[in-house]
Amino acid sequence: MKLVRAEYQELAKYMEHLRPTRQCMKMLKEKFSSQSQSTLLSIFSQEYQKRIKRSHARHHTAEAIENYYQRYLSEVKKNLTAPVILELANEVDFSPSLMARMVLERYLQELEGTPPSKPVLNSMLREPSLIPDRFLANQVYQCTINDCCYGPLVDCIKHSIGQEHEILLRDMLRERNLSFLDENQLRAKGYDKTPDIILEVPIGHVVHWIESKASFGDEYSHRSYLHDQFWSYWNRFGPGLVIYWHGFIEELDCHRERGILLKDCFPLDIVTLCHSSSQS
Repeated sequence: MKLVRAEYQELAKYMEHLRPTRQCMKMLKEKFSSQSQSTLLSIFSQEYQKRIKRSHARHHTAEAIENYYQRYLSEVKKNLTAPVILELANEVDFSPSLMARMVLERYLQELEGTPPSKPVLNSMLREPSLIPDRFLANQVYQCTINDCCYGPLVDCIKHSIGQEHEILLRDMLRERNLSFLDENQLRAKGYDKTPDIILEVPIGHVVHWIESKASFGDEYSHRSYLHDQFWSYWNRFGPGLVIYWHGFIEELDCHRERGILLKDCFPLDIVTLCHSSSQS
């Protein structure tokens, strides 16, 4: 779904003080009923991540981490089953999963005498049963399942959704008998930086490649993608198409003449260049 910039800004402003909970998604759907759930979740996730990045340094000072850890120890002694870390994260407006990560890292440092390695920390966050302290393990689990923007569960869901839309794109191309190479085939040919799809026969408005994005295209993410991916693809393969499956800000579709088109779905009015030339 495409949104004009003013509509997007209204959404983003409303989301400024919402926390990443299932309740907030219900509120968003009630407030903006004309928008799809997937679009609202994608926009909220992006806006929340921007908010967390702005406050990240403040929460990661040695003093702040020690304060959070000591508060966790103090509160959990009073009630072993209370969601202490989750409530602490909500109190200071920080991601529950990231707060759990800080507390777990501090706990492991105290337990082992040295900071844990990243692989060890990540494995315990993915599988809390590996954490020696079962009460802390439960705290980490609570934070993971109650955070809709960060954490290993969210990472898995995002990866699965991304894969699902890439498969959907390939199926749509096959249904229309369009010959293409996917990312894996291109890498096997030696390409290091590739779009999801290279069309062996361009389609009309001249599109040589397609990139699938299972997200909403806001200004920040689109600018980053242009710099890191899209212009590189354009430089190497020519004009292309980006599909933002959860919509985008309409004003961002401003590079058509230069050769980068934006869509929020697979185009149904496809004409291949060879088919077009044979008709003429």
